Amino acid sequence: MDNPSPDKNEKGSARRWPLTIGVFVALGLVAGAAIGAARIYGSGGASVHAGQAANAQCTATAAYQTAIDPLLAGDMAAMAIRDEPENLSALAFNDNAGTPITLADTGKKLRLINLWATWCAPCREEMPWLETLQQERGGEGFEVVAISVDGGSDDKPRAFLDEIGVDGLAFYHDPTIGVFNALKRDGLAFGLPVTLLVDEAGCVIANMNGPAHWSSPDAFALIDGALAARPGS
Repeated sequence: MDNPSPDKNEKGSARRWPLTIGVFVALGLVAGAAIGAARIYGSGGASVHAGQAANAQCTATAAYQTAIDPLLAGDMAAMAIRDEPENLSALAFNDNAGTPITLADTGKKLRLINLWATWCAPCREEMPWLETLQQERGGEGFEVVAISVDGGSDDKPRAFLDEIGVDGLAFYHDPTIGVFNALKRDGLAFGLPVTLLVDEAGCVIANMNGPAHWSSPDAFALIDGALAARPGS
């Protein structure tokens, strides 16, 4: 697997990795099932780069980054502003009905993309927090897009969500692990969980590798700050 630097990601984005977050991620990865980890860290995957023409769509991203930068503290300290324009509109996965869709199909809104798996202990702990964030801030302008990257059928991730009583998130699944591997190839993912804040055009505003308390005041402040920066707000 790729080992994230405590100071820089592969493309030079400043990282804010509190020691406790780094330790938690390491413990979670060790606790993950070996077969799941092998599929995540040992597989290739196509890049999600859409080229310079697509990245030209990321004209509003800088305004969002300016708005949220002061809010990347406390529980959100591991979230890092993305230095380079990156359009993820073509990122592919399945919806609740098992129909192939892309990120663009989730609508022109701010989205918090979270990649998770049942074998990833920190991911499992995050799910109720992500559900609370969706319930408190979700709507026409914002959605938590939590994508399971468990291999195989939907049965295991659905059973886990049922077990812990999380029913407030739309179900998305990528059994091919392609989403993770594409983000890995683009220097956006190093392990699980992976979280990215993207704008209406699907452009990356900021990204995080590792868990965070998504139902905390710091998380709400981050999303509120981004929503306030939307054109026309």
